[in-house]
Amino acid sequence: MAISLAEAGADIVLIQRDESNTTTKTAIEALGRSATIITCDLSSAASVAALTPTILASHDPSILLNCAGIQRRHPAASFPDADWDLVLQTNLSTVFTLCRDIGAHMLTRPGPHRGNIINIASLLSFQGGLTVPAYAAAKGGVAQLTKALSNEWASKGVNVNAVAPGYIATEMNDALIADEARASSILARIPAGRWGRPEDFGGVV
Repeated sequence: MAISLAEAGADIVLIQRDESNTTTKTAIEALGRSATIITCDLSSAASVAALTPTILASHDPSILLNCAGIQRRHPAASFPDADWDLVLQTNLSTVFTLCRDIGAHMLTRPGPHRGNIINIASLLSFQGGLTVPAYAAAKGGVAQLTKALSNEWASKGVNVNAVAPGYIATEMNDALIADEARASSILARIPAGRWGRPEDFGGVV
């Protein structure tokens, strides 16, 4: 998605856990756009709170793409509090904090159109899933948060939208892909007849 934004002419600030991973940065720079890596632990409220001031010190963002997320799988009756807190912090609270802080900056930019926020929700925002109550709760929250922010900010020149992907073949879903019975059941419900791929999102953003 970052590469697609660069292809559309955007310079990119990449938020990463590890600044040594320069694959995306290199791909963006090959397109003639600039790419800056800022490290942040998106599972830490304190780290996320410090992120926007760091960004604004040298950038004027007009687009925010919230696409980071984690998964923890346990039966609901034995779901650990620690995993619940970790997923909700990373997948929902971090999204809210960045929407609030970057959104507040966007509202000060010259109008009439001041910015765009794109949040990644999920099919599980609506379906719930199995053994993923924290993820479903967080993604349901992202969907509703997106609506709430859009209600407040659309008339002020900040568009807030969400994309709700289905099942994507990424590391997060390795456990599902490895479960032949579950993977077959999932595949039977996908009209395209295949799992989604990260590159499918290029045109969406």
